Amino acid sequence: MKIGDKVSFLNEVGGGTIAGFQGKDIVLVEDEDGFQIPVKKNEIVVSQGADYNTSGMVKGQLSKTGKRPANAFDDADRRSVSAMLRDGQDEDVDMSVEDTVDDSQEVTFRAKPQERKGGDNLSAYLAFVPIDDRSAANPRYEVYLINDSNYYMRFACFVAAGAQWSLKVDGEIEPNTKTFVEELTREEAGQLGRVAVQLMAYKRDGAFEIKPTIDAMLRIDALKFHKIHTFRVNPFFDEPSLLYTIVENDKTERPRDVDAEELKQGMFKDAKQPESDEQPFSKYRPSQLVGRYADNQRKGNKKNSPYMQQRGLDDAVVVDLHAEQILDSTKGMNPGEILEYQLQVFRETLNKLASKKGQKVVFIHGKGEGVLRRAVINELKYKYKPYTYQDASFQEFGYGATMVTIR
Repeated sequence: MKIGDKVSFLNEVGGGTIAGFQGKDIVLVEDEDGFQIPVKKNEIVVSQGADYNTSGMVKGQLSKTGKRPANAFDDADRRSVSAMLRDGQDEDVDMSVEDTVDDSQEVTFRAKPQERKGGDNLSAYLAFVPIDDRSAANPRYEVYLINDSNYYMRFACFVAAGAQWSLKVDGEIEPNTKTFVEELTREEAGQLGRVAVQLMAYKRDGAFEIKPTIDAMLRIDALKFHKIHTFRVNPFFDEPSLLYTIVENDKTERPRDVDAEELKQGMFKDAKQPESDEQPFSKYRPSQLVGRYADNQRKGNKKNSPYMQQRGLDDAVVVDLHAEQILDSTKGMNPGEILEYQLQVFRETLNKLASKKGQKVVFIHGKGEGVLRRAVINELKYKYKPYTYQDASFQEFGYGATMVTIR
């Protein structure tokens, strides 16, 4: 064998011309298209006069199978395979014809969710994300449910409707994603009140640790939507948002009802109870606790209301619920009893003014730990539902007062 000899393959159809050698046993066979194929010496044989044009060989094979297309590989067209593949690529394309895409078919492919390290502990949040300037008259918020875990979650959200509940939204959320719930104004968000969230967690692929179902109770505080510092930067959104925790690291958020006994044990459990011979709080006279503008009073008459100061609210009754203002002494009273007496003054004031529709009453409860304020709001929500309430003027009272309108 020498360079230039025509050879054919022993084990397959085809052949070509010897173009060179690699070592002792490998021969480089060049076909009609110019490709050099390394073949062992013992797998080729020299054959003079044979036509090894690739198209001719393909034509012969197709003829044997009986599947040759009409007029394919005619004798007049003895081009190489690469030349035939270029057919049609130089054609003029009419660019005026608009391409059409059939988008009526539903996309069924979904990429498998990626799990992250540490994501097998359940964490979920309810988020309020501002979509307008929070300083606007009535800003709006987008509400999202966030699944910060490697589990799928089947969820249902409920809103309190009196003593009953109504379904807000339900569905499924994929691992490590968030889903849009609804859009609310600040007023609508503040009126949500109690929100219950139920979650069932699972994985679709492979074995996993089963998680108990989540049953969380949230209290949406209307005041938080008026405070800039309650909207904080977090890893879920680009802008500061208000987050409520549903479950975090497998620990469920529990309902926080205002209860005098619970407050006494939880917030004042270390307070010492002074000993005294004085009468219990039930003997104190509620007549000491009149509003600033009683029927026989004039605005600013400090003789009849020495503990009140003029604040420019001519049409409002102002009641200071601070213990030092409504009690001669708190000796012998524990924190729970003081709170109950403050609520007693609150109820008696509203009952006394119940017939005066449209009357505004400002209750000064102070900022402090917010215990008295939460107790007042709880009373308004469940015992005085027809009445409307809002934060009193920040300029006049700071964050320490609530204004109620008799309805």
